[in-house]
Amino acid sequence: MDIAELRKRVEDIAWFHQFEVVPGVSTRGVYEPSAHLERARIPEHLEGKSVLDIGAWDGYFSFEAEERGAARVLATDSWAWQGRSPLPFKPGNPDPQFGSKRGFELVREVRESKVEDCEVDVMDLDPAEIGTFDLTIFLGVLYHLKNPVEACERVASVTSGTAIVETVTDQLFSRHPAAAFYPADEQWGDESNWWGTNIACTVGMLKAAGFSRVDVVWNPGVLHRLGSWAKARAAGDKRPMIRSIQQGRAVFHAHKR
Repeated sequence: MDIAELRKRVEDIAWFHQFEVVPGVSTRGVYEPSAHLERARIPEHLEGKSVLDIGAWDGYFSFEAEERGAARVLATDSWAWQGRSPLPFKPGNPDPQFGSKRGFELVREVRESKVEDCEVDVMDLDPAEIGTFDLTIFLGVLYHLKNPVEACERVASVTSGTAIVETVTDQLFSRHPAAAFYPADEQWGDESNWWGTNIACTVGMLKAAGFSRVDVVWNPGVLHRLGSWAKARAAGDKRPMIRSIQQGRAVFHAHKR
């Protein structure tokens, strides 16, 4: 496939992840995932390791794990691959809804990648079906699930080493385990967002699910959250300051051993 043909195929897809497919050809995704490589502290060297990417979408983290030497990488998704994202449609998007498997499949094709795929919901993850993994990447998914404790149990069941979990946080002024429930579209106008858990709650859920140790590796402080609120306010966001600075995002490393 020549570059002109590849560029046309890339442009025909509504991407979520923004990244370079091959040198000189990049997606026009709405989300730039590379910042999470450092925030999430994904190991630079994964030689000989097995990696599971839950909620892979376009597969950025799956292919990155392969580039970092992982012996086996399994990408799983259902929500995005089935076009069930409630995010706004993109102009000219040929898919019925935003989200598809086309981007993942195209990158795997042009890179001649060996990343495996399995279309499975988080709540249906089963070690008897997919095995267990040294590293599980679980970024930006937990808060989309109605039953977060059970979801953590499913993630623990397929993790033999460490799970890297990134999620929305809320109720951050409380040191006791607490969570905010979003029954409609209160969180960013997105009806697929269900929970914002604070640090103690997220750590507690992961330990209750079967992880022996949980480290908080990224948790921006109140000044960072205040700056984010001011930026959003300038862009027209009307959320009250006190509500907004109770919310954020955080990354956890949950260890089985």
